[in-house]
Amino acid sequence: MAELTVTLTNNPAPNDLQQIGDSLTAFNTSDVGPSGREPIAVLVHSEGALVAGLSGYTAWGWLYVQWLWIDERFRGQKLAARLLADAENEARARKCHGAYIDTFSPQALHVYQKTGYTVFGTLPDFPPGRTRSFLSKSIV
Repeated sequence: MAELTVTLTNNPAPNDLQQIGDSLTAFNTSDVGPSGREPIAVLVHSEGALVAGLSGYTAWGWLYVQWLWIDERFRGQKLAARLLADAENEARARKCHGAYIDTFSPQALHVYQKTGYTVFGTLPDFPPGRTRSFLSKSIV
């Protein structure tokens, strides 16, 4: 049997990370079929500057919202609901049946719940003093 060398690093080589991702993708594709992963973004500009945005992807019939940000000057105007609705509409057009998101912000949690997301799991003290909530929603 070949000898193995295990390396722990906080600075992995980009090609090593690429190989890990490519190899896992290949395994998952052979196991459950292609993901159909496709990026999605909804952007809001004011006077040419980005003031809000949502970024994520769709895969295996789900929308994942990775980031949702709104400049403080534009909060309280229901932009989060608009960004989510636009992303969900596009996800439906891509034949998705569900959406999921996570947050440790109590304000964001409230907004997501008001737009129909429900908590399906939590991690306490992630980060310390907060609870990370994982939420999902049917979009069919």
